[in-house]
Amino acid sequence: MNKQQIKVCTFSQQPLFQEGILHALSSADDVQVIGQAKVTDKALIIEVMPPDVVIVDIDASPDSSLSLAHRLKQCLPSVGIIMLTSSPSDDQLFQALENQVAAYLSKEISGDCLADIIRRVAGGEYPINESLSTHPEVAGKMLRQFQELSGKTEVETLISPLTARETEILNYVAQGYSNKQIAAELTISEQTIKNHVASIMVKLNANARTQAVVIAVQKGLISID
Repeated sequence: MNKQQIKVCTFSQQPLFQEGILHALSSADDVQVIGQAKVTDKALIIEVMPPDVVIVDIDASPDSSLSLAHRLKQCLPSVGIIMLTSSPSDDQLFQALENQVAAYLSKEISGDCLADIIRRVAGGEYPINESLSTHPEVAGKMLRQFQELSGKTEVETLISPLTARETEILNYVAQGYSNKQIAAELTISEQTIKNHVASIMVKLNANARTQAVVIAVQKGLISID
């Protein structure tokens, strides 16, 4: 009652997984699981009670899980999506990035760590970006995809020059820094960082932080090396 709770929905084909998530988050008093459903359910519960964060179990049906992520972002663009897998792979990571998933995690994650990731995702962060520096093959694949996209003239014309401060901040984003960490590094407020990131995404015609990083790399505005 005294704290704004983060509303979470979970999607899985396995009841035991759903129960495990409930148990793992039981000690996080600022996180509330408001709904559970199967990955293949057509009637999305988010239309009735929109969550802040959605947790999707990708193991049972990877294709259905990725399709669900795509539909969720169409229905509720502001929702943060976390995907959990027992077998992380570069291919799944790439597909998760494609579908604007905010975090792609191993099921070996602890309950406390999951709660922390939920808080970050609810705050608009994309922890999945941190994977780009440790998975160069995936970063390269994303880059090639956006190179093909940039062949469209409307994308070219929408890109505006970044300010020196925006370029500096985008370099931190590319290194996987959160808004809070960037604010600490630059000794300015976290809200100011959020404003800069929003401006960067508009200028680069990007729908997600990861996309902004890849487009900026392709344009030679920043380097992830």
